[in-house]
Amino acid sequence: MEKIKKPQLRDFEFAKKQDYETQDLINKEKPYLLDVFDRFRKKKSAKFALYIIIFVIFMSLIVPTFSTRKFDDQNTDHAYLTPKVPIIENLGILDGKQYGNDIYKEKGALGTHYIFGTDSLGRDLWVRTWKGAQISLYMALLAIIIDLVIGVSYGLISGFYGGKVDMIMQRFIEVLNGIPDTVIVTLLVLILNPGIVSITLALVIKGWIGMSRVTRAQVLKLKGQEFVLASRTLGSSNFKLIFKEILPNIIGQLIVMSMFSIPSAIFTEAFLAFIGLGLAAPQASLGVLINDGFKSFLSSPYMTIIPTALLSILMFSFNILADGLRDAFDPTMKDR
Repeated sequence: MEKIKKPQLRDFEFAKKQDYETQDLINKEKPYLLDVFDRFRKKKSAKFALYIIIFVIFMSLIVPTFSTRKFDDQNTDHAYLTPKVPIIENLGILDGKQYGNDIYKEKGALGTHYIFGTDSLGRDLWVRTWKGAQISLYMALLAIIIDLVIGVSYGLISGFYGGKVDMIMQRFIEVLNGIPDTVIVTLLVLILNPGIVSITLALVIKGWIGMSRVTRAQVLKLKGQEFVLASRTLGSSNFKLIFKEILPNIIGQLIVMSMFSIPSAIFTEAFLAFIGLGLAAPQASLGVLINDGFKSFLSSPYMTIIPTALLSILMFSFNILADGLRDAFDPTMKDR
């Protein structure tokens, strides 16, 4: 019988730690808002649109405030002067000449510069245009406030409680939405004077309907989810369910929706001013400037082109910004 050989120490080797043991790598998730910010930074077009909006805000606050000319100052001797920009005039463009004639010299305005020219009453369009941009930005801010206060509240209540409450609230919206905006503004103008107040009330009456429907749809989608049911089982009140469980999960979509409503509000003000139901001269808004310039479009096209261009750029920038925010808030766009 063979003798069993005892194992020697050299027959065994100590296993290295990495051979039998793995280390779990813990990746910390970034905060949601930081993740949204990182995705937004990758959207070059949205960032560029944001820079344009910031520039317009800056100019609309600085120019009318610190300019030596006021937006309603009149000087009929300087009427219909074409744009003239310092330094650039030396290049042969924006030099105040029209059809080869030096209009500034003919009207005794040598040494004077009007960057955007003047209107039929000699008012400085540079100051009036940026004053008009203030009105457009006011409409943008008003649209956001109305959407997030009235529209979101209405949609949360309608979607969360459902049943008869939802049916009554939705029928009210359908009736209200069936009334044309122009009819509402016309009725307000008959009661009030044409101006920013009537436009503000018109937006308060109907401007929140789209947001309320989006909010209601999101609430209907989430209120049956497990985390909401679990919170209800633990005894949470309806107020807590709405504002702690549901609203934080849809706030991103609501912010994006409110951004998309801004161009519509800006255009509404400009359109109503253009047809005479909004602000009127000597007040300045982009719609008023376009209306005034349209009357002299053939002889002085700059009076229409400049405010129209600024209005288009502003609306386009808000649309691009809203598109970038939508992609940033949408988790499905994370890896794209």
